[in-house]
Amino acid sequence: MANSQRYTREIPHRYRLEAQKFPSGFVSLPNRYVDPISGKKEFEKIKLQGFGTILSYTIIHIASDQFKLLTPYAVAIIETDEGARVTAMITDTNFEDLKIGARVEFVLRKIMEEGASGIINYGYKAKVIG
Repeated sequence: MANSQRYTREIPHRYRLEAQKFPSGFVSLPNRYVDPISGKKEFEKIKLQGFGTILSYTIIHIASDQFKLLTPYAVAIIETDEGARVTAMITDTNFEDLKIGARVEFVLRKIMEEGASGIINYGYKAKVIG
């Protein structure tokens, strides 16, 4: 396995939905090392359950070269049940089912291939469940 591929697969928030919870209650995904509320550096790692609610979304019709074959596709800002806000592509969902307040489940999917090396990057996407 190539070093860059091994490295990306070891990033906990990318493959295990690990987040940080600060004593103030702020939950961060991806990692942040200072609580934006209190300024403190203490936190605990938590595993997100993998569900959330769409706060906002958009449909991408013109994309960068890496994603142009996927167009059109949707991207949403999602608040997890634990309170973290993440941006994720929407998958396995008809655009007609997208709405603010829709419930989603995070699923592990292929995100992209890197250049000529063809390294496949996986990560979380979200699908509407209700």
